[in-house]
Parts: sequence; C-alpha cells; structure tokens
Amino acid sequence: MNQNYGFAESEEIKLLRDTVRKFAQQQIAPRAQELDEKEHFSEELTRSMGELGLFGTIVSTDYQGQGMDYISYIVAVEELARVDGSHAATIAAHNSLGAGPIYYFGSDEQKKKYLPKLATGNALWGFGLTEPDAGSDAQSSKTTARYDSTTDEWIINGAKIFITNAASDLTIGVTVQAVTGMLANGKPELTCFLVETPCKGLKATPMKDKMMWRASNTAQLFFDNLRVPAKNILGTLGQGFKIMMSTLDNGRLSIGAMGLGCAKGAYDHALKYAQERQTFGKPIAKHQAIAFKLADMATRIEAAELLLYKACWLKQTDQAFEKLACMAKLYCSEAAEFCAREGQQIFGGYGLMKEYPIERFYRDAALLRIGEGTSEIQRLVISRYIGC
Repeated sequence: MNQNYGFAESEEIKLLRDTVRKFAQQQIAPRAQELDEKEHFSEELTRSMGELGLFGTIVSTDYQGQGMDYISYIVAVEELARVDGSHAATIAAHNSLGAGPIYYFGSDEQKKKYLPKLATGNALWGFGLTEPDAGSDAQSSKTTARYDSTTDEWIINGAKIFITNAASDLTIGVTVQAVTGMLANGKPELTCFLVETPCKGLKATPMKDKMMWRASNTAQLFFDNLRVPAKNILGTLGQGFKIMMSTLDNGRLSIGAMGLGCAKGAYDHALKYAQERQTFGKPIAKHQAIAFKLADMATRIEAAELLLYKACWLKQTDQAFEKLACMAKLYCSEAAEFCAREGQQIFGGYGLMKEYPIERFYRDAALLRIGEGTSEIQRLVISRYIGC
C-alpha cells in the first residue's frame, strides 16, 4: 500500500532536531536572559550557529550552502525558538529574507558573489521592505531609485525600518525595494536592489528599547543619494513586488516555526513549574484549573505543528503552499501568544519576574502576530484564497 502521508520523523530529522536543541540549551539558554536585558546582539553565538550549519540552510551546495530541504530548515528554527526567540529570528531572517531572495531570484554572478559568504555565519544580509509609512501596504513604498545613464547606476533615497540583521558588524548587505517608476495602471513600479554595506549614502542605526527579540539586531536604514550599480538589480526591473511577496510567503513558514517553538518552550517551562510547585499539599499540575490550561496548550501545539509541517511539505513537494503558509503563520503565532499567556498565568507572580524565562516568551510572542504580515493581514489573504 502506498503511503501518501507520513508523521514519523526520519532519522536525519531526529538527529538535526536533537543537535539544534542541545546547542540551544547548552549555548544559548545560559546567556539568553543577560543578552535580553542588555539588548546585546552576540556575534559569538551567531558565528557558533554558523559553525553548526544554520546559515545558508536552503542554499544548494553549488554555492557552498547546506542544501537542506525546507522541513529541515524549519525544524532548526523551531528548536532555536523553543529556547530563545532572538536567536531564532537571526537565523530565520537571514535564511528566508536575506539569502533566500538572492538564491531564488539572483543571477548566477550574484549567487556566486554573495551566497558562499552568507552560508558561513560570518556574514548577514537584511531585507529592506518595511518603511515608516509602508508595512502591510507594501506598494506604498516611498523609497525611490532614479537611473543615472551616465554612470549606469541607480540612486536610492528614502528610509526603511524594523529591518532584521541590517546594522551589525557582521552585516554585508541588504536587499532594498524601491520605486523605479509608475505603471500604466497608476501603481508604482517596484524593483529590488542588492546594496552592499557599509557604503556611502547609507546610514544603518540599530533600534533599541524593543519589547521583544532584544538580542536580535534590528535596524533603521536611511538612504541619501546612495549609488548602486545597475548589475545589482535583483531579478529584473519592475519585478520587486513579486520578489517581495514570494519572499514573504516563504518567510511565513519560518515565522510559523518561531511561533511553534515559542509555544513549545512556554509549555515546557509551565509544565515543569506546575509539576514542582505545590499548593494545598500537591503539585499545582494536579489541580484541575492548571491541568486544563496545560491540556489546552498541548492541544494547540499539536494542531499548530500539523498545520505548519503540512504547509512545509506542500512547499517541499512543489505544490501550492501559500494559503497554508498564511494559515500556519496565523495559527502558530496565536498559539504562541496563548501558550505564553497561559504559561505566565501558571507561574503566577513569578511569571512577571525576569529571572523566569516565561516572562521573555510572553514578550517575544507579541512580535509573531505582527512580523511577516499581521494576523489581520493573514486573515485578509486567507479570505481571498477561499473566495471571499
């Protein structure tokens, strides 16, 4: 009998999951609280993740990547997020938003130039889409690029905000969407450019005082007559919006993985605490009010996992996955929020103290409902897929 579905992980996936989990627990967990408190992006841990093979995960070995399948990549992100959202964000943004567009849309020359560097853990690449006045409405970009035929360069002016991995000492570039003209239908022509950093005309400023992902590098970018060679167009002129939307479809799977990991991490901490904390002569896990919370958390995690990995399986087998990617991102992010909130409730007053990781999970969950398209935008996209 042919088996069209399988729910057992391969030995390779099990080994990868165990390896990343052990690394996260041994290397990241002991430092996560301090890094979060100081808002410090650790180049040391980033390089260690590179040595583990977590950069260039989906890039083929032709460009010195790891050549992982998509499910393996998502497993790695999930296991990092199970311990710390900041470091999972570094990996997810770099692979899905940084290296990914270059790998899928870049010329062979661009791939050979950038991808080997981006597969090491010693170099990061950002994804410049969001602007102060253009987030969910990506076609409202105000950043412009004007062609200078005398030098065969494009001159970029504008600003981007909330750009992950774009202002660290490891950052070597950022993909920037800019308006390059107007189309006949009145909409802007959008084009993507590969901007190497540091460079004249670009100011990259780390963003501080974040509520979540405080150990992740987040940047504001300011472009002041920045010149980019015409050969640095990613894809073709006017293909920018297509590239950005395709990139977001893939990125939603990694955000879903972060949601699933966050949910599992919150559940792990809550269950352990509930089994150890005693009231009225027994562990609080034995009280029905707490047991029901844990049961609800476990159920949502199971549902989130099945939805996410079905979406990944569809992508991996070259089937239409975009609708389920939206659903997975939506459900996993909201499952993360639910589990973090209920987990914090199980901790009671201690859940409000920074010495317990559940407090950090509660803060990190908030970003997942916003990044890669808000929950509201996901519902809008899903409703279009189902014919509403």
